[in-house]
Amino acid sequence: MEFEIWKFALLFAAGIASGWINVLAGGGSILTVPVMVFIGMPGPVANGTNRIGIIAQNIMAVYGFFRKGFSDFRLSATLAACAAIGAFFGANVGVRLDGVWFDRTLGLIMIGVLIIMLTNIGQKPTENTGEPRNFALGHALMVGAGFWGGFIQIGVGFILMPILNRVMGLDLVRTNMHKVFIALMFSFVALAVFAAQVEIAWTLGFALAAGYAIGGWLGANASIKGGEALIKRIFYAALVAMAVKLLFFP
Repeated sequence: MEFEIWKFALLFAAGIASGWINVLAGGGSILTVPVMVFIGMPGPVANGTNRIGIIAQNIMAVYGFFRKGFSDFRLSATLAACAAIGAFFGANVGVRLDGVWFDRTLGLIMIGVLIIMLTNIGQKPTENTGEPRNFALGHALMVGAGFWGGFIQIGVGFILMPILNRVMGLDLVRTNMHKVFIALMFSFVALAVFAAQVEIAWTLGFALAAGYAIGGWLGANASIKGGEALIKRIFYAALVAMAVKLLFFP
């Protein structure tokens, strides 16, 4: 398959935007995966190739948080290990599936998450001090989040954030700190599964990765600087936009 320069430039630009959105909230892959399909990639190939960018984005985001003094690698690693188990099985499903039926499923999930976050259904309002709680439940839920991340990646941030923030009681800056590390680790697993079963577009993937890396770095710094108020605004806006796109414009 022959790719022109404009396709590399398009993916690079999409990667910057997606990396920034992914670190601050999630859903950035809703930009990159359709772009790759638009330029001629089959769905599973686009799904797998997107993981190259996700890895680059999260390497830069993890480093960005670490450089600003935000890290807890022990907790991040145990959560990531659970998510990686789910990602292995999710990727083995995702590599075999193509079509738009899961778009509408994801859109409904996004609406459900939004309702929970806005109304606190089934939850008592609590002060998030940054000290984690509900370790066992949080780790168990990571397996399911990892499955979704391995399956399609799109919107996994919207699943990880409520687990880390609502269930485990972490403030939103530390939620993002852990989120990018977890996504980095399970993305390696997902990419390996896809690469073993479909032909990954490595060259385009590296162009995408360059954009993702820049976006991830910018997103990590914006997350720390803007704090919880900025993250909440972007999170809700991205959630609504993504749900509308998936439900009504597949």
